[in-house]
Amino acid sequence: MSQRGKISRSATWACSAPGRAGRRVLPVSESAGTTEEQPGVVARGRHRFETGKAWAQSTIFWQVWERMLETEFVDRSVALAGKAFVSFFPLVIVVAAFMPARTRASIFTTLTTRLGVKGKSLELAKSAFQSSDDVKKATGYLGLLLTFFFASSFTTALQRVYLRSWRRPPGLKVGSYTRGLIWLIALLVNMAVTGAIGRMLDKGLGIGLFIVLSLVLSVGWWWFSAWYLLLGHVRWRPLLPTAVISAVAMIGYAISANVWMPNTVLKNQNQFGIFGIALALVTWFSGAAMCLIVGACAGSVIALHPGRLGRLARGANDDVLTAGAPPSLGPPAREMRLRDAFAQVADDRADLDADIQRTTDGPEGPT
Repeated sequence: MSQRGKISRSATWACSAPGRAGRRVLPVSESAGTTEEQPGVVARGRHRFETGKAWAQSTIFWQVWERMLETEFVDRSVALAGKAFVSFFPLVIVVAAFMPARTRASIFTTLTTRLGVKGKSLELAKSAFQSSDDVKKATGYLGLLLTFFFASSFTTALQRVYLRSWRRPPGLKVGSYTRGLIWLIALLVNMAVTGAIGRMLDKGLGIGLFIVLSLVLSVGWWWFSAWYLLLGHVRWRPLLPTAVISAVAMIGYAISANVWMPNTVLKNQNQFGIFGIALALVTWFSGAAMCLIVGACAGSVIALHPGRLGRLARGANDDVLTAGAPPSLGPPAREMRLRDAFAQVADDRADLDADIQRTTDGPEGPT
């Protein structure tokens, strides 16, 4: 055998034999090929990621997510839940004390059903509040009137959710006491009617009928609420997706609360006492606020979608706004990020300043 063949075989054996550490030493040509293929693998992975991201951004779910980020949904939900607990919830307790016994029972039936408290947790919740006679004596009619005005802050917070999700321009008539009072009174009437139906249909086949009627009433209520809090600037039909999503989310959330809320009330009460019941209620209000924000954002995205779903929501008229309504704002100038969900609500102070200006200078802008 020639000397050249010996060298070739020796080199091949040396490259394929395991080293001292038990590792296989690759030939020079194979090692170089692996290095050359590495940039191609990274490029293909990056291309697949970008393709998947582009596909996700084209779906309506991503558009709903971006609208929620644009609405600053975390900060909005915390603000809405806090105002619901400190202003709206006391309103229900105080107003119910002045109502007849049957109406008061209907309102409390709706409230406890939505909260999901029952059994021992319901007894603990009742023990945390005074009786209706004590509340009536302590409050008086002047206190009842002031409670309505204080509760209008919750209506204003909810109204801002709808205005922001529909990209309505700033400076509109937000926080009007008369509109807030009318909405609160209508809500109490809706709770009384729903509770009365629930008390009549609480056994046997009536439960299924009550669920259907409750869903219909809930859709109608949130349909009216969206139209009313948007100042009538958006047509009725484009608001139907918002009403359906909000109603389904709220009813589903109320059903789920029957599973976890009683245990939460008992656990918090054992750990924190009466304060624990308040924490449980705030937890429930936070979840309910998130349901309403999802309904508002998803409904607006569906109504404005250029595809078949949007055309079905809008109907024959492609314009979602009523005649004479100020035009909506455009999309954000930059891509929304997750940190935007935790941003401080910047327009609350601007709306308050605008309300003060209208009080001093008279009404201005659209009514």
